[in-house]
Amino acid sequence: MSAHPSYRAAHLVAPTIAAHFAQHFRDARSRGEVDLAHAPDAATIEAIIDATFWASFRPEEGRFPRISLAYLSPEKVRHPLRFEHPLPVTPAVLTKLAPAVERPGIHLGVWRHGEELCVWGATSLIPSLGFVIEDVEPGLLVVKHRRIDGFGKFVNVAILKGEQIKLVDERATSLPDCPDLLQSLQAFTSPVSWDDSVNVLVQLAASMRAHGHGGSLLVVPAGTVRWRDSIVQPIIYSVGPSYSKLAKLITQRPAQEDETGWLAALNNSIDMIAGLTAVDGATVISHDYDVLAFGAKTRRATHGEIVEQMMLTEPIVGNEAAVVPPVQHGGTRHLSAVQFIHDQRDALALVASQDGRFTVFAWSPCEKMVHAHRVDVLLM
Repeated sequence: MSAHPSYRAAHLVAPTIAAHFAQHFRDARSRGEVDLAHAPDAATIEAIIDATFWASFRPEEGRFPRISLAYLSPEKVRHPLRFEHPLPVTPAVLTKLAPAVERPGIHLGVWRHGEELCVWGATSLIPSLGFVIEDVEPGLLVVKHRRIDGFGKFVNVAILKGEQIKLVDERATSLPDCPDLLQSLQAFTSPVSWDDSVNVLVQLAASMRAHGHGGSLLVVPAGTVRWRDSIVQPIIYSVGPSYSKLAKLITQRPAQEDETGWLAALNNSIDMIAGLTAVDGATVISHDYDVLAFGAKTRRATHGEIVEQMMLTEPIVGNEAAVVPPVQHGGTRHLSAVQFIHDQRDALALVASQDGRFTVFAWSPCEKMVHAHRVDVLLM
């Protein structure tokens, strides 16, 4: 192991993360899953987090490193890039190697060499449930794992920022016990949905956040026009007929062995729709993922009331719901989304801020108010 970890948060969180992985591996094996990664123990997790944390503060040629490490044996990887001599997992080594793994999908491979943890090389392939840690910015780390089927965004487990620890609430225990609300937010709250490669809303949200322009996506019932009452007319970028490529891909999923090309097309379609949200205004899609409009300006519906409060939650362990004025949570995009959901209660609104915040808005029939669920901890 690397010598004497000193990052206190790593020591505190490692046993909990180890328990998380152990449980997921037990569940996967009970379902008959194969080709799984190795479950890391607490000491390994602590050592990797510690080294990555201190490396994140070490600029190299004027730039802070962006590092992604994966815990796996090189024998688990097809066509690994292997060093002739493994390197120790230290901040100095990670800082030097960071430029090689800055691009998405490339990771330094970490495994035991004798009694020590070492960097053995690099890989772009991670087995199912593989432990990955990403250095997002100095002092901000995300622990995640690869989905069972490998497509789409990795599942976040914990976020560490300095001494602050956020454990993702994958069982949605931090949300109010309101079945209709939980159903609306299922894509962002259900562990079953998170392990589904075709969790389209999560993939759209991750892509919206990644483009960095900020944006709004309104998801409305298919086959209805009531939502237009909350949109300024005429809609300059109305789509007619609706753009249905993503909708068709979802309904034409091939057998698993033939998925490679289909997944690439799905990912491309998701990125294209997420790109539309960068245009000023909101993109509107149906629940069936048909694109209806983009650049749409929202307004208070006829006979609609001004929204004065909403409920705010975050999917982290220990979070408690708070009732706040909408203006406390964000700017124009957020206020527009709150009003839209208040008036169109069978819709969903996804809002990305330029600073990386991401919020899903839905109507809560139990609380009789708009519910804002801040999910950027799931999307980093």
